[in-house]
Amino acid sequence: MTRRNMTYIGITAVCIAVWAAPLDAKQCYAPDARAQERAFSRAVTTEGGKTIWLGGQTASLPPAADFEGQVRVVVAAMDKTLKAQGGGLKDMVTMTVFITEARNGDRFVAIRKEIFKECFPASALITVSGLAVPGLLVEVQGVAVIGGK
Repeated sequence: MTRRNMTYIGITAVCIAVWAAPLDAKQCYAPDARAQERAFSRAVTTEGGKTIWLGGQTASLPPAADFEGQVRVVVAAMDKTLKAQGGGLKDMVTMTVFITEARNGDRFVAIRKEIFKECFPASALITVSGLAVPGLLVEVQGVAVIGGK
């Protein structure tokens, strides 16, 4: 085999490796203890893929009175929406979380850590005086990228 043939084989192997790379790859940047402790990434990088913009997700109406129950309903709704688009929660790259009581912030972080485990979405956690419907305790909107690299 000539050197030229070896070069073509090498280039072909690289092209196949890139083509066969996982489509759901994303890079999460959470270099410090605070980001790990609070279960968020400082940045998430993707290339290509289908971008899904999730509108504000809330608990079912009338809302349950407990915060954790509402969070789990919201997360299930987000997952269902993303699955309908060919993805899942693992594809979340950012989320904006609105809570009505600051004391629930740590509980939300614990639930997010349980659900995402690693490579957390970039996130903002904001306390507001109220949401659109009385009794709602949490609302989450976000962005997911499905099939990127």
